[in-house]
Amino acid sequence: MSLTVSRNTKINALLLLVVAALAVLPLALGLGDHKEEPFTGADAEAETAITELRPDYEPWFSPLYEPPSGEIESALFALQAALGAGVLAYYFGVRRGRRQGEARAVASASASASASASAPGTDVPKAAGASDTSTAVSGARTSTAAGEADPSTAAGESGASAAAGDPGASGAPGSASSSASPVSGKDA
Repeated sequence: MSLTVSRNTKINALLLLVVAALAVLPLALGLGDHKEEPFTGADAEAETAITELRPDYEPWFSPLYEPPSGEIESALFALQAALGAGVLAYYFGVRRGRRQGEARAVASASASASASASAPGTDVPKAAGASDTSTAVSGARTSTAAGEADPSTAAGESGASAAAGDPGASGAPGSASSSASPVSGKDA
């Protein structure tokens, strides 16, 4: 049994391996063992480097809020990252939903247009200047007095039903009794 894997699946698996390697390798290789705090943020690293290079340096700005502990600072950073990820996920979800909605609308419009074009006895918008055969046929049929037979119908039905475009009326375009089938073009 052969197992076929799509290209996207291979790319996703490779990306997961890279992320796992980025998380595990610094710990496995002992990077940062020579420091007091091995995995501090870039802000703390920059502050340490500046004070080593220029001990008399004074910052231009002070923080608006100083968290009471490192754990709270980490929690606020994680909350900020989660909110940012949520906003991005919402944005991409809305974009995808709109694209799918447009695709569905186009598909349903084309399906309904093709269904109405192939359905017998339905009106399809015509281009300017195109001849309207249903008007010509129904215009030739005039309704007769009540109860009289219309000579244009083979079964002798009333002219009112034939003029109204009744698909069951004999001889009407697209009716079951016409000689050519509108769907297949073959004789019935």
